[in-house]
Order: sequence, then C-alpha cells, then structure tokens
Amino acid sequence: MSNLLLLAELALIAAVFAGLPLLYLWKRPGYNFFQKLNWVLVFMTFDLIVFGAFTRLTDSGLGCPDWPGCYGTSNPWHAIGEITLAEATMPTGPVTVIKAWIEMIHRYLAMTVGALILIQVGLAWSKLKHLGKSPLLGSLSLLLLVCIQGAFGAWTVTLKLQPIIVSIHLMLALVLLACLTAYAQEEWEDQLSSVRQLQVRPLSAKLLLLASVTLAMQIFLGAWVSTNYAVLACPDFPTCMGALWPETAWQEGFTLWRALGLNALGESISPMALQTIHWAHRVFAICALAALGLLSLNAFSVTSTALSGLGRIARLLLTLLILQALTGISNVVFQWPLVAALMHTAGSAALVFCLVRLSSWASWSAPIHIKIAK
Repeated sequence: MSNLLLLAELALIAAVFAGLPLLYLWKRPGYNFFQKLNWVLVFMTFDLIVFGAFTRLTDSGLGCPDWPGCYGTSNPWHAIGEITLAEATMPTGPVTVIKAWIEMIHRYLAMTVGALILIQVGLAWSKLKHLGKSPLLGSLSLLLLVCIQGAFGAWTVTLKLQPIIVSIHLMLALVLLACLTAYAQEEWEDQLSSVRQLQVRPLSAKLLLLASVTLAMQIFLGAWVSTNYAVLACPDFPTCMGALWPETAWQEGFTLWRALGLNALGESISPMALQTIHWAHRVFAICALAALGLLSLNAFSVTSTALSGLGRIARLLLTLLILQALTGISNVVFQWPLVAALMHTAGSAALVFCLVRLSSWASWSAPIHIKIAK
C-alpha cells in the first residue's frame, strides 16, 4: 500500500510539473499545440541533461539512495529524519539535505518529460485520421525510449553509480534528445499545407554520418571520464603529467563492467588507468573537432538564400565547437570548475541538436527538394 501511495504522490508531482509548460503553451496563440509541445519536449530534455550533469558533478547521485522515492517518500521533507541521521553518520558521505533535493529535482524533471511524452502520444492518437500512423508510431517509440532511460536511471542508484551504467544513462539521454528533435522538426501539421519545392545542392550525408559517429564516440569517452572522476588525472595541458604521450593502462581503464573506483579485480583503480581514460578523450577530441569542423565548412559552402536556416545552424555548430574546446581546456587548467563542466555537457547536447537539425539538408548524392509554404 505504501508503494502505491508513493507512486501516486510522484505521479501527482509529475502532473503538476508537466502542467506548467502545458498551461504556457495553451495560452500562446498562433502556432498549433501539437508542434509547440514537441519543441517544448526538446527544450525540457536538454534541461534534464544539463541538470543531470549538475547532479553528477555535485556528487548528488546517491543523495537519495533508493528509487524512485527518497527513503520511501516522495520528497526529502518527508525523509528529513533519515537524511539527517545519514549525514551525521557520514558527514562527508553522499547523503545531505541539499544533495537529496538535487537528486529528487532531477527525478521530478525526468518524470515531467515522461508525462509530456504521454500527452504527446495522446495527441498523436487523436490526430490518427488526420495525420496517419507515422506521428503515433514515432511518439510510441519515444515513450519506449524514455521508459528504458528511466530503467537506467534506477540502476544508476541501485548499482551505486557504476560507471558504465551512468555513461549509458547519459548516452540514452542524448539519443532521446536527438529523437525528440528529429520528431519535432518533421512539422507534421505543415506537411498538409500548400507548399512549393526548390531544388538545392545538398549537405554531404557522408560527412554528416562521419561527424555523428565521431561525436557519439567522443561523448562516450567524455562520459567515461566524468563517471570515473578522471577529469583531473591529467592536471596539465597540453601535456599529461609532463609528457606528450603519458604511460597508459588501456585494459584496466577500459574494462567496462566494474564498480566505481575499482578495477576488474575489485581493487582500487590505478592512477595510470584514470590517466589513460582522460588521455583517450583528449586525443580523440582532435578527431571530433576535425570531423565537425569539416561538416561546418561543407554547410557554409552549400548555404544559399533558400537555405538560410542551414547557415544559422552551421554558425551555431562552429561556435559550439570553439566553446567545447575552451570549456574542455578550462576543466583541466582551472581544476574542473562547476560552470565549465556544466557548459561542456550542455555543449555536447547542443552539438547533437545541431547535427539532427542539419540532417534536414543532407543527401548522399542527388540534389534535394526543400518545401516552403506558399
């Protein structure tokens, strides 16, 4: 009975949180509600990713060491006795009142995204005759993805921040952001409106694919650095421990299934392994910058008056690349400041958003047709 009450309280909190953006959208005229909701979901998921990084960077991931509630309650107010006792027992431990609130707010935001996707499914269902099956099938796929993401969120807590679970949790969040962006940019309602077509030179799909794969690999390496707390394993730049190519322990560093802070044998992970994790991310950053930089140049080369949107995304992509390099270096030089670390995670999510947006203008070889409303 207590579990049902907890779930009911959490559902009510999610409904309240979801109601705020819905009320805002309802009162904004001039654009259809379904399309507005899709873009709000993109915005909310981006915020969730950044707040998830804040949760991790403030060591709040175990602020409530159970799931989905906090010591069996829906909010830290109701668990203040247990939290205070845990904090008194381990003053430097993972449980404090502030960390508990940070962790629960992160969960509330995740539940809000889930609730909004449920509403999206309902709206897509209501438009089945008008728009066909595609929006509904896409929305149901998003719902499945957010449920899988929720499961990894639970395992993040129950498996005590195991690095591979936390890394997959972040990667799935970015996949969800990419899928939501692709869904939103379909402009389902506008497909039925009167349009004219222009034939234009396309963005290279090969370059876009290369950039996407490279970015995904680099983000995983960055997540592996963060979840293993290896950011300061190389405290100097551009060298690492004074060497242009430091000593490495690849097998120990990239054994994926192991507990936080331990190697595959259950012993404390060596500084050399952490150094290897950091160095891999730093070196592969050169590949990522090159691939994304080439994509930016290609986007600029095909930009025309008809493709003014492409030019805006290309400029954003190039700006983000520069900021990513600066925030990455700042994390090392200034010893992992919270602001720089958050900006680095936000920049990764923004790069994913840019690549999905660029996909609208990509083609393997033939000229593409873009639609412009009459």
